[in-house]
Amino acid sequence: MLKITNGQVYDPANGLSGEVKDIYIEGGKIVNPSSASNVDEIIDASGCVVMPGGVEIHSHIAGAKVNSARSMCPEDHYDHFKVSTWESRAGTGYTVPTTYLTGYLYSQLGYTTAFEAAVPPLEARHAHEELSDTPMLDAGIYTLMGNNYMLMKVLQEKDDSRRRERIRNMITWLLTSSQGYAVKVVNPGGVESWKWNQRKVDLDTPVPPYGVTPRTIIYELAAGVDELKLPHAMHLHANHLGETGNYKTTLETMRTLEGLRTHFTHLQFHSYGATKKGGIKSAAPEMVDYLNEHPEFTFDIGQIVFGPATTMTADAPMQFNLHQLTGNKWINSDIEMETGSGIVPLRYRPSIMINAVQWCIGLELLLLSQNPWQVVLTTDHPNGGPFTAYPEIIRMLMDRDYRRSRIEKLNPRALRRTYLQELDREYTLEEIAIITRSAPARILGLTDKGHLGIGADADVAIYREGRNKSRMFAKADHVLKDGKVVFRDEQTLEGVAGKRFIVAPDGPRALAPDLVEDFKNYYTVQLSNFAVQEEYLLRPQEIPCG
Repeated sequence: MLKITNGQVYDPANGLSGEVKDIYIEGGKIVNPSSASNVDEIIDASGCVVMPGGVEIHSHIAGAKVNSARSMCPEDHYDHFKVSTWESRAGTGYTVPTTYLTGYLYSQLGYTTAFEAAVPPLEARHAHEELSDTPMLDAGIYTLMGNNYMLMKVLQEKDDSRRRERIRNMITWLLTSSQGYAVKVVNPGGVESWKWNQRKVDLDTPVPPYGVTPRTIIYELAAGVDELKLPHAMHLHANHLGETGNYKTTLETMRTLEGLRTHFTHLQFHSYGATKKGGIKSAAPEMVDYLNEHPEFTFDIGQIVFGPATTMTADAPMQFNLHQLTGNKWINSDIEMETGSGIVPLRYRPSIMINAVQWCIGLELLLLSQNPWQVVLTTDHPNGGPFTAYPEIIRMLMDRDYRRSRIEKLNPRALRRTYLQELDREYTLEEIAIITRSAPARILGLTDKGHLGIGADADVAIYREGRNKSRMFAKADHVLKDGKVVFRDEQTLEGVAGKRFIVAPDGPRALAPDLVEDFKNYYTVQLSNFAVQEEYLLRPQEIPCG
């Protein structure tokens, strides 16, 4: 049994906020010392903060688009590499690290769980293979459904009860075929409409040739997720990402989904107001005012980071627009029958007014939100910037004076369009623990993650306390994964394979008979080869529905 002693424990899920408390670990779990055997290893955490392992709710770390971005951006790898040691493998990359390096970098930050945020069912096998090659992280994938051809056909069903049943069955089939964890929706209807050369899509614009609308897609999928009692809500990338004035569409989307659990992802990119002349300004206060009154909704930030980024998303039309706007290199992909994809490298600069406004909006959402259990810190890695920037963002949240020093470097025009300089709030360590650990675990329905109570997974991060929070959180003093010390003294000690989270909702595991012919006619694979076999999953763990 291992004992962590003398540390200041921050475990918000169990009401601990800096209390000095011993933690006992045996068999990969947090245990009650009275029921445990003798202690044979002790970690003295004097002068340290002890937290549960970090939980990444939204990141792009595996799959076809990530691998394409690695080859598309060789410059991303020139100056960022890790040589191999006896304990760890080599790796390269800054905004898009290779698989092993991704696991090591998350681990040194104290993160032990991460979810790949957007995977087409057809490419799920590849994503699972890459996650199996990413050490130190328990992981899962979100399965894309918002522009799926067969889902559109099901939504054309006129009988309400029949349609609802078929939607539940479609969700079940797609999740179990892809070995996915949650339903992901990206620009619902907008990607499919773009393939038909329809550029402007609002919530009530019919999607050709089906006639269903984005509003119908999101409502029916969210209702289906709730009826199936999936552990995580529908994970929604709303329409009009990155467009000036898009907060109105985002708010209308929320009103459509009132009463239904929904997670709104990278909300910073969906919180843009418009000046009288059509320029961008912050609409963070309007967004937060609404969200504070609707606890059924959760969101992550998508904070941008000044410097290089690699934007990648299933929102293919948005990426095409970004390519036209910047002139940067671009990859587009049409995933047959299911979705699209686009990749555009980018650099955010504080001197560029639009980038400065975006940077302010993300921090405003974090500082204005009244309920830290509703919000999760993300950069939408690597869209807003690399996840390795989390320590810097944490410092800005916890240190008002440091935040103001960064604000002084922004394009002055951005300050007239944002509210950040007026905000004095400073986050506490307890709130940091919530938005990086406890809240994402709860939102994901992972009852063994995000806390240090009896029976929790023994994923623990120990940080040497210091005034400079960026330095404090940049490299943990110790990181434990499943009760094993995997990172210590700024070194990876061993590469531990993580678990793969999946769900198994009630319902048929087969495609509806009337859609089998469509699959045969339009897919380039046989239906029998579509599903991901369990052999592609490393240490699968089914999380119960309900």
